[in-house]
Amino acid sequence: MIRPARSAITRRRFLLGAAAFVATTPAIAGADRASAADGGARTLAFSHLHTGERLSVAYAVGHAYVSDALAAINRLLRDHRTGDIHAIDPALLEQMHALQRVTGTRAPFEIICGYRSARSNEMLRERSGGVAKASLHLEGRAIDIRLADVPLADLRDAAIDLKAGGVGYYAASNFVHLDTGRVRRW
Repeated sequence: MIRPARSAITRRRFLLGAAAFVATTPAIAGADRASAADGGARTLAFSHLHTGERLSVAYAVGHAYVSDALAAINRLLRDHRTGDIHAIDPALLEQMHALQRVTGTRAPFEIICGYRSARSNEMLRERSGGVAKASLHLEGRAIDIRLADVPLADLRDAAIDLKAGGVGYYAASNFVHLDTGRVRRW
């Protein structure tokens, strides 16, 4: 799971977790419908730039999410300032998976910020005018990312084309913001 603290998920544990976890049908972007319908595993790889942690995990099989994988993702995307953990919206993972497919990336998603606690959000608001008071980071519905092998503008354009939520382009800070809110861009 998260390296170096935990080892990779075993095939058996993965299959048991997938079989045990019953989920409602997720909203899956067009490119991901086929892998969900045929029972294929959907995987994501992450590299957290603040903690140095890395994770590569199959978070879903078909229409079912893997609870152990979601827990590992929640932990990795915790507020790195406070250590607070919050559930990450699976629709956000589906957006990232769709981006992975349409960009053809082989690199892990470089994480700048996932979940953000109210305390961290307020601290950032005091330092910068660009932090929303009701940020979707507070709900586990937003993430700030980049990909080492995809130009930032191309990542932004691919995210906009998904029409799956909000997309913010922060060229000066070298990241793209994704969220599961209404479709918009800035």
